[in-house]
Amino acid sequence: MKTAPVARLKAELSRYLRLVKSGEEILVTEHRVPVARLVPIEPGELVDEDLRELERRGLLRIGTGALPKEFWKQRRARDPRGLLRKTLIKERESGW
Repeated sequence: MKTAPVARLKAELSRYLRLVKSGEEILVTEHRVPVARLVPIEPGELVDEDLRELERRGLLRIGTGALPKEFWKQRRARDPRGLLRKTLIKERESGW
């Protein structure tokens, strides 16, 4: 686990976020005292319950990474109640 003083973390945040995205954990210190820990988010950890419901219905598959090349050639899913649209709007309004 890497250690980063608050001042260095602020100055090099992008660098430390790249490390966290690649699986590293960062121990944040203030005056050499640990105050926080930055850890990667597990896949699916922040998935909204509405998205999980759409997945259960077979209307979408929650992604795990980059889109496959054949993605854009697939047929659009049917969503007569507009759950996908509502979920996307809700997600965008929340700032994600």
